[in-house]
Amino acid sequence: MEVLKVSSRSAPNSVAGAIAGVIRDTGAVEVQAVGAGAANQALKAVAIARGYLAPGGVDLVCVPAFTSVTIDGEERTGIKLIVSPR
Repeated sequence: MEVLKVSSRSAPNSVAGAIAGVIRDTGAVEVQAVGAGAANQALKAVAIARGYLAPGGVDLVCVPAFTSVTIDGEERTGIKLIVSPR
């Protein structure tokens, strides 16, 4: 499964386009975010991607979970969103 990493400076529309593209190609994607700002951008991107895919009959669902991410040699807890069609 492809992993998209989102930061607080990521543009939600761009991330949504990437999510929609991966969903069309492979059927599922994991979106990772560390921090409140990044989680906010990631969730907005999933909502926007639903709008991009809905006219084609694809209804997205999102399953949240925690994940451990290594950043600069330091373990951080992040959120991962498994996004797939219903």
